[in-house]
Amino acid sequence: MPDDTVVEQFTLTNANGIICKVMNYGVTITSLRVPDAKGTFADVILGFDDLDGYLQCPYFGSIVGRVANRIGGAQFALDGKTYALTANEGKNQLHGGRKGFDKIVWMAKPVGGAPTFPESVEFSYLSRDGEEGYPGNLEAKVVVTLTDNNELRLDYEARTDKPTPVNFTSHGYYNLAGTGDVLDHELTLAADAYTPADAQLVPTGKIALVKGTPLDFTKPAPIGSRIKETNGYDCNFVINDGGKKLTLAARIREPKSGRIMEAWTTQPGVQFYTANHFEGIPGRGGARYQRFGAFCLETQHFPDSVNKPQFPSTILRPGETYRQSCVYKFPAK
Repeated sequence: MPDDTVVEQFTLTNANGIICKVMNYGVTITSLRVPDAKGTFADVILGFDDLDGYLQCPYFGSIVGRVANRIGGAQFALDGKTYALTANEGKNQLHGGRKGFDKIVWMAKPVGGAPTFPESVEFSYLSRDGEEGYPGNLEAKVVVTLTDNNELRLDYEARTDKPTPVNFTSHGYYNLAGTGDVLDHELTLAADAYTPADAQLVPTGKIALVKGTPLDFTKPAPIGSRIKETNGYDCNFVINDGGKKLTLAARIREPKSGRIMEAWTTQPGVQFYTANHFEGIPGRGGARYQRFGAFCLETQHFPDSVNKPQFPSTILRPGETYRQSCVYKFPAK
């Protein structure tokens, strides 16, 4: 790091040859090599050749928090007190502020297996009271595990000494072909509804049905089939029966390679984003990441929930433990 802090990278492998690399800067997944239907491996998560790339381009494969997505007006009221947060997207806060969890060097500890190739890596960080405007000392933990069932599992945990909003997510940019755009990827979302948003992508507070709109992926459809009607996807979907247990939120299939990715989560929502802002970003191995060159499936509570009492609550109180899980599965077929 610029201040000479050392950043560590860990390698996870499974019995099927999948390799995942994750570093403690932002709990960032830097590489995820997955086979196709014929056993040919490709890196399905976008990234960079060195740390500098991640310092210049935020959110690439990282954990975001304390609160993922947007908080309208960069403020909220809780228990009769109003908290002003750092605004980093116009007048709103995005992904935890100017220095969110994605820009932190976390403490890291290999768990299980051999030290060189652990079964999991446990990352921890103490977010101090007042950081980015949030109340409470928040003890945050993320455990990253690669299983022999071809599952990349992220288990989140947090405790606080003051009431505070908490909403972690993983912000990986995926491309199951490894290169090119993702417009031919076939997407299915287990979501009959979504949260409409204003021009600044802050939810209005309403929940609307996807039926009859370009947001309807209740049946498999290519991502690019209606993307011109949306100018690119960046929307929170309400997962059917989400927020109760580990539930299938999304399934994506890349037709040429046959690679399949599923997103499972204990949270009620998933943000589907199609890298609308990419404009030739210099990437790994000399690649140039272009618009629609990746997709994100950010499992989460709904954006701006702290200001929308009708949405599932994101408030964590002393004595409680925040526990959520996200699992990205890569089934053979």
